[in-house]
Amino acid sequence: MEENMIVSVSPHIFSKRTTKSIMLDVIIALIPAAIASVILFGMRSLLVIATCILACVIFEALFNIIVKKKQTIGDLTAIITGLLLAMNLPADIPVWQAIVGSFAAIIVAKNLFGGLGMNFANPAITGRIIMLIAFTGTMTSAVMPTMADAVAGATPLAQLSAGEEVGASMLDMFLGIRGGALGETCALALLIGGIYLIARKVIMWHTPVAFIGSVFLLSLLYTGDPEMALIYTLSGGVFLGAFFMATDYVTTPTTPVGRFVFGLGCGIITCLIRFYGSYPEGVSFSILLMNILTPYIEKWTAKKVFGGAGK
Repeated sequence: MEENMIVSVSPHIFSKRTTKSIMLDVIIALIPAAIASVILFGMRSLLVIATCILACVIFEALFNIIVKKKQTIGDLTAIITGLLLAMNLPADIPVWQAIVGSFAAIIVAKNLFGGLGMNFANPAITGRIIMLIAFTGTMTSAVMPTMADAVAGATPLAQLSAGEEVGASMLDMFLGIRGGALGETCALALLIGGIYLIARKVIMWHTPVAFIGSVFLLSLLYTGDPEMALIYTLSGGVFLGAFFMATDYVTTPTTPVGRFVFGLGCGIITCLIRFYGSYPEGVSFSILLMNILTPYIEKWTAKKVFGGAGK
């Protein structure tokens, strides 16, 4: 009997799901938001999306060649990083700045930390924050959809931060007819993509519900007005961050309780920055800060191994 036992290192449990198949599902889930960006902002959005994806793939391939590492562009993670970064950029971003952001995301945030599975923070979020600091002027410009009255104007969050009245109606907010980044304006498209990911069991509901729910509740407490709380929730990148970046496998907790705590923390930090910080938006910073806390959340919420000694 003992001769037939096989001893090997983990993993011992395998699944038919691969990194490539999971990334393909994420790409499919982002298609509605990408289509919405083209409808809302015109063909300029396609240029930004194509630039970020192509730059990320090229940078990843070149890095692997330089360090003599097995090529990894086939797992589609570089495409996802480029697509997510593009969704976080305004339509009028200069192409060269999008390339710099792609370099920061793929080389600095991902590959210099060891590649997929080793990065401590979401690469697309990190790339966006680096761009926000380096190119504040262009990154904070509020490009309006081509169907709107103006070509440029303030985002709803900027208007709220300045004490102004939001010009867009609730329906416009939901459909994305407002100023903002390419992939963050149309809540309907992001909701469709998020539901697809949950239905496919690519992501769990805990983080998106905790993130979006906490932003709404805290906004309600701050304003005392349900309609204003809904405007705060639909504004900025809450839906994009909650469904597509706060659910990243590598940089977020794996336990259900941990995921909920992560989403709750993102919502709290987002609202603190929005209401009391110098930036009108705080989604990217909140996810990055919670990424740093992920190992601790994972430790605090881990289940005790049956028969193991608790600490």
